[in-house]
Amino acid sequence: MNADMRRALVIVLDSAGCGHAPDAAAYGDEGADTLGHLLQRIPDLDLPNLASLGLYQILRLPKPAKLLDEAVWTRLTARSPGKDTTTGHWELMGCPLAEPFATFEKFPDDLVTELQRRGAVGFLGNYPASGTEILARLGMEHLRTGRPILYTSADSVMQIAAHEEAFGLERLWALCQTARKLLDERGIRIGRVIARPFLGSSPADFKRTGNRHDYSLMPGGTALNRLQAAAVQTIGVGKISDIFAASGISESHPTKSNAGGMAAIDRLWAEARPNPHFIFANLVDFDSLYGHRRDPAGYAACLREFDAWLGTFLPKVKPADLVMLTADHGNDPYHAGTDHTREQVPLMALGLVAAPHPGTFADLARMVENHFSAGTDLRAVR
Repeated sequence: MNADMRRALVIVLDSAGCGHAPDAAAYGDEGADTLGHLLQRIPDLDLPNLASLGLYQILRLPKPAKLLDEAVWTRLTARSPGKDTTTGHWELMGCPLAEPFATFEKFPDDLVTELQRRGAVGFLGNYPASGTEILARLGMEHLRTGRPILYTSADSVMQIAAHEEAFGLERLWALCQTARKLLDERGIRIGRVIARPFLGSSPADFKRTGNRHDYSLMPGGTALNRLQAAAVQTIGVGKISDIFAASGISESHPTKSNAGGMAAIDRLWAEARPNPHFIFANLVDFDSLYGHRRDPAGYAACLREFDAWLGTFLPKVKPADLVMLTADHGNDPYHAGTDHTREQVPLMALGLVAAPHPGTFADLARMVENHFSAGTDLRAVR
């Protein structure tokens, strides 16, 4: 492949951690192991295509696997404090945090009052909760009063839920944009403001829709910015553009599901582009639908679906391509609570000359940038 046609792909299996990090006890997550527990406790869970890239070796599982000759694998450990999506993705792109994002049990009264004034609303809630729990508690009151639901979690997020039809989707997005602007004006380092639209007429049928939107804090310089400056097209799939506040993203392909993300990857990979390009994809269903809801069976089924797709994709990878699969944190469905878990993440790759030593999340950014660097062995890990 001509250097000008060089391409790379990173797929983040959102929350697919591979064992508690060395500092997991400080987060209450000692013993968490998202992928390990699923494969150990669900006897018929077999992932042959992920196994061909070294997954079972990463997890130290005595399961048979037919390894691809060119596959390399290792574990990565977060250097940044925190265990949220933004922190994980930013470090994967070479922008680790020196201090954690702000978290809240309750947003300050003066902040909420000002947001209510600017958004011409009154809020319900303002406490930590899971998405399904908060709708069960306050969804009917929201429909009666029209007041959106404000809540948070252990992550650095401000979440606003509202009925997509009764409140209005565009109105919800605008309110979240207002919240992002207010937080930034006040220097409050909350990683994301998340719009959480839902549908339904009663707690029994309330369901969040795929029209979620994340409004992120603006990152510092990342590998995405550097690649873009070097004339490499940077293509986000899923919520990537949201996570990076569109910084360093040449084009974005939002999706509403893993299936949509995999279809977008297939379409983009098949395109004959005249310029070097980097596809960065997030598949969120593992985390949002199954990890937070502590649904091991659903998580396992989601992994099977991805593995089946991966089997169709791997034959399309050429020797000069770089393809890497990883995660941004854990969300062990067997762990207590409903929050992310502080875990190491797998790195499985095609297109690296040799397996890298276990390192930090930020090493992935270096590998991607090396791939596009002229005058070097483009597949070597420096």
